[in-house]
Parts: sequence; C-alpha cells; structure tokens
Amino acid sequence: MRIQYNYLPQQFADFEAIFCEWRTLIQSCEFTLGPYVGAFEAKFAEFIGVKHVVSTNTGTDALILALRALGVGPGDEVVTVCNTFYATVGAIVRIGAKPVFVDCDLRYQIDVTKIPRAITHRTKAIVPVYWGGCSPDMPSIMDISDAYRVPVVEDACPAVGAYVGRKHAGTFGQCGAFSMHPLKPLNVMGDGGMVATNDDRLAAWMRKYRNHGIVDRDHIEFWGVNMRLQPLQAIVASHILDTVPDLVARRNANARLLDEGLSKLEPFVQIPTRPAGNVEAYQLYLASFARRDELLRFLQSKGVEVKIHYPIPLHLQPAAAGLGYTKGDFPVSERQAEEIMTVPAHQYITTEQIGYMIDEIAHFYGRKD
Repeated sequence: MRIQYNYLPQQFADFEAIFCEWRTLIQSCEFTLGPYVGAFEAKFAEFIGVKHVVSTNTGTDALILALRALGVGPGDEVVTVCNTFYATVGAIVRIGAKPVFVDCDLRYQIDVTKIPRAITHRTKAIVPVYWGGCSPDMPSIMDISDAYRVPVVEDACPAVGAYVGRKHAGTFGQCGAFSMHPLKPLNVMGDGGMVATNDDRLAAWMRKYRNHGIVDRDHIEFWGVNMRLQPLQAIVASHILDTVPDLVARRNANARLLDEGLSKLEPFVQIPTRPAGNVEAYQLYLASFARRDELLRFLQSKGVEVKIHYPIPLHLQPAAAGLGYTKGDFPVSERQAEEIMTVPAHQYITTEQIGYMIDEIAHFYGRKD
C-alpha cells in the first residue's frame, strides 16, 4: 500500500475557483497589497480572534517582523527551544540577536521549567514554538513573561487551527507568527506568512516596515523592506482558510486512531501526552520509536512515506557552532532526535491506511497478532 506524506496533489486537484478569482485579480491589476490582501488579513484576524493581522511574504519574514516591531536587535538575547525548524533561529540571528536555547519536554515542546534560568538582563523576547502544530504550555509561558517582563512572540507557523483551551494558537503573546508554506495546515501555492497582534502601535509599525516604511506615495517614515504577501497567494489562502476547521478535525481524528493503535506497542513506541481541551493542528504527527532508523527503512520499503523532523538538534548544527553549545547540553532534545519519527496523519489519510501503518509497525516489533 502506498501512503504519501505529500498531500498537495489531492488538496489542489480542484483549482477552478481559485483560477476564477485570479482572473478577476489580473483584470484589476491590484498586484501590490490592495483589496485582496486586505480582505484576507481581515478574514484571518476574525478567524483567530485578534484585532490586527499583517501579512508577509513568508513565515520567516513574519518572525523577523514581529521581533523587530518589539525592538529586538543586535546585542539582545531571545530565548527559544532547540528542537525547532531552522527559520525560528534564523529569524533571531537575522536581526542581530543571539538565540539562547532551552531543552524540550516529553511533548516535544519547550520545557517551561527551564525558561527562567535562561533569562538574563539581555533577554528581549521569548519565542515558544508550536512544534509539529501542537501547543506548548502557553499559560505558564505567559506567567513567566509577566513575572520577568519579557514579551512573547509565538512561533505558531505550523499551528493554524490549533487551540489552547478556547484561545487560538498565536494569540497569547504580544505577537504571533504564522506560515503558509505548502505543507502547513493553511497553505498557499508557494510561500506566505502573517503576524497577529492586538497592539495597535505594533500593527501600525509592522504595516509600514513590511512595505519599505512607506506612509504614502511620496513619503517614508523610516527605512523598511519589502515583506509583502502577494495578492495571488492571498486569494489561495482565503479559499483554504474556509477548509481549515474540517481539515484540522480530520487530522485530530487520525491522530486519535494512531494514538490508540500505537499506544499498544509500548515500550517500543512512546506517544506524547495530549493536554485535555486542546485542539492540535498536527502539521506533524510525532512519536518516539525504538530502533527508529531501522523502522524508517522498513516502513519506506512497505510504501509508507515516514520522515524525521529532525535528526540533528539546532544546537549541534554547524550554523550554531559559534553559540558555544556542545553535545549533552540539551539531553532530552538530543535523545528525541534519535527516536522521533513523523507518521503521515494528514486529512487525506484513510482509516484503512492508518490500520495498515499500525499493523506494519507492530509487525516490525514482533507484536502483530
């Protein structure tokens, strides 16, 4: 049986509605910001329950824009987790700040108990990550933020459609950054991103900075850059946003079936705990597997496209050599890097395919009935 990790051919099989609106856009020649981008920003703001959404060209731009809006820059420190995607740290480095890593917990999220000891007088922001589209302990993180008076920029790039209790991901801190990379829950035909905030001042600054600092056609207030979302992608995003509640519900249902089946394979398979009351986006369905690399090759030989996100923690990457970290500094992340595997759980996976994956994993461990 063939089980694909990439679901984009299925998601975009029917693209006529998007093409129809693209034709209208092309006739209007509204190619820079304009009504299509504005409409999407308003629609997404209502969807997640914030006052302002400022769209960007990428999710990385969204992180850079949010950090810059908070005044983070050269000589400052930003606390984040060491098992995230490269863009989280790349954005911090891009603005001249220093990333300060903490370890992750058994849910693959930032270990909130380790954040306080990473905070110094140079700390200007905390960047928790919704790793895999699942939620860190945001209430505890916000308590730390309040106690130390350090703002929070949520890296909610993989988490559109995720909720911590009744609050959408990316709406706890001063800013939340989102990505619309093709394999994110809300995706476009290329790249896109946005920053969410309830702060009027921050939103006004970000709208100018992402558009060269322009006030009007003839004046700029400060030197900015071009981070603008393309109207073509705003149309795609608006269409896909309508499907997000259903696709996230489907992913959660698939995750529950995988949890139920794989939990019977302990101790070979370790499933992270799922906080009651949370809705996860499950950009990635992650679990820890004994003999991971051998299992990965076995499943791929059976037609199952499993992945590793990621085999090398950030503090051990060549790019991080100048930060002063060594092997053993973050033991939980390092151990998980040797054990974690991503199993397909997207909205197009069928119950039959889930059963097949569970059976093959059980067969590998000699546990199949």
